[in-house]
Amino acid sequence: MSAQTDPADLPGVTKEQEPSPAASRVPGPRGGPGGARSAGGSSEGKVLNVFSHGVLVIWGLLVTMPLLWAVVSSFKDDTEIFGSPWGLPAVLHFDNWSRAWDKAHMGQYFLNSLIVVGGSLVGTMLLGAMAAYVLARFDFPGNRFLYFLFVGGMGFPVILALVPLFFVMKNMALLDTYHGLILVYIAYSLPFTVFFLSGFFKTLPTSVAEAALIDGASHTRTFFQVMLPMAKPGLISVGIFNFLGQWNQYLLPTVLNVGDPDKKMLTQGLVALAVSQGYKGDWSGLFAGLTIAMLPVLAAYIIFQRQVVAGLTAGALK
Repeated sequence: MSAQTDPADLPGVTKEQEPSPAASRVPGPRGGPGGARSAGGSSEGKVLNVFSHGVLVIWGLLVTMPLLWAVVSSFKDDTEIFGSPWGLPAVLHFDNWSRAWDKAHMGQYFLNSLIVVGGSLVGTMLLGAMAAYVLARFDFPGNRFLYFLFVGGMGFPVILALVPLFFVMKNMALLDTYHGLILVYIAYSLPFTVFFLSGFFKTLPTSVAEAALIDGASHTRTFFQVMLPMAKPGLISVGIFNFLGQWNQYLLPTVLNVGDPDKKMLTQGLVALAVSQGYKGDWSGLFAGLTIAMLPVLAAYIIFQRQVVAGLTAGALK
């Protein structure tokens, strides 16, 4: 007697009643109730996708149109700015840029900002990465206290510290100096840098650092040669944010650069240009100065936009 019995051999079961293999299959996407639900969900997803893309397009236009308008206006003369504000310039007036660069001293202010932001950005990234690595990788008494101290610094309004900061800088003879402003920028940017990078360092695999230590590398060498290159996306992301915040900083240099006009930052020079050119009616020079001030920010974001997105999503993907 065989182990399997043909259903057709059973009494009362005919070949026509034998269940076919296709009848036991689950209905595909196009058949049955499940297929209807799948089609409905697909249509809803398409509608939501079109709506979200439409919102993003509108938001992109709202952001880019003022920037493009300012750039185009920097190549017009004053008559074209008021006569055809949305039209293209008939002739490119490059003298607007030279007038803003030389006569409005935007070149000197640009150089001052480049020196201060460059020095403060290097110091912020170096000190912030070292502090974040220690807080994320090592357990010691007071670890969480130091971490929440940095986090608390993010919620402290800088305007409350302006008066005592001014007198501290004055007593240390750091007013109207590059290095004084660099130190203040570093202290201003460290809380966010440590908060961001400590979470990023926690996502990196510990096995790589342990392997480096087993091979005889010191903690310093492990940090600079192993862990720091692995944290490149996070470093670029927080570096872009720090660059934007420090380049556009206006309150701190206004309070701490009060004596020497040659040490003014670009934001201070832009405000002075807006006031002076507004009274003179030199609107083309004002737009040229505005474009000079925003070009480095746009260039930095365009160059590193992929790294910024990768750094922001790396922790979620891991």
